[in-house]
Amino acid sequence: MNMNDIFDLKGKTAIVTGASSGLGRHFAKTLSAAGANLVICARRLKNLEDLRKEIDGEVLVLPLDVTSEESVLDFYSEVKKSIGSADILINNAGTSDPKRFKDLDEQSWNYVLETNLNGAYRVAKNFTDSLIEENKPGSIINIASILGLRVGLNLASYATAKAGLVQLTKSMALELARSNIRVNAIAPGYILTEINDDFFATEEGQSYIKNIPMKRLGIESDLDGVLLLLSSDASAFMTGSIIPVDGGHLINPL
Repeated sequence: MNMNDIFDLKGKTAIVTGASSGLGRHFAKTLSAAGANLVICARRLKNLEDLRKEIDGEVLVLPLDVTSEESVLDFYSEVKKSIGSADILINNAGTSDPKRFKDLDEQSWNYVLETNLNGAYRVAKNFTDSLIEENKPGSIINIASILGLRVGLNLASYATAKAGLVQLTKSMALELARSNIRVNAIAPGYILTEINDDFFATEEGQSYIKNIPMKRLGIESDLDGVLLLLSSDASAFMTGSIIPVDGGHLINPL
């Protein structure tokens, strides 16, 4: 393999869930810049249409609500009619609803688990089925979190869902390796996005940054290297890996 082409994604098609904002939006741009064709999906279609205008290359925009089995089935039906099947899945759609455990209720708990864990399962299962049906290799990248590997205050539902996603990643990797489907996860630390920038400007937000050994927040582009590694043939012998990108947060003993 030519080292200049090791991260090249030309001829590949990537699905990016939760692409209407935050990390998903950035992931879509990064993959397109590496040559991939895109299927971008989320509930907010206007945001997706705006994103499509910013991307050069092939982009298919489709609605997707990962909490709805019907929506996921309709989504893959449209993908099959339009392009057949994709090569890469960025399983990114997610949410949070911070609450102290004593204040948690069933609605809040189920909302986070349904999106971050059950939704990720639904999307990955149907993606896997499409690859196996065509006897085609592929790469699944689940977007986990360092909170799937450690805990934080007021995030019991989020941490539980992400811990489940970590174990789902490993289980899928073990069982799908024989089908040449690789499954890995990225575990971001605290990454600055338009969703959380107001929080990190507060005194409480600044206290979180002090616990990061590198003494700064991550930025979206800090995830580009690992995203392209796991999406491309550069990681052809990697599966079941959970890769933290966190400025050393997980190794901080404090």
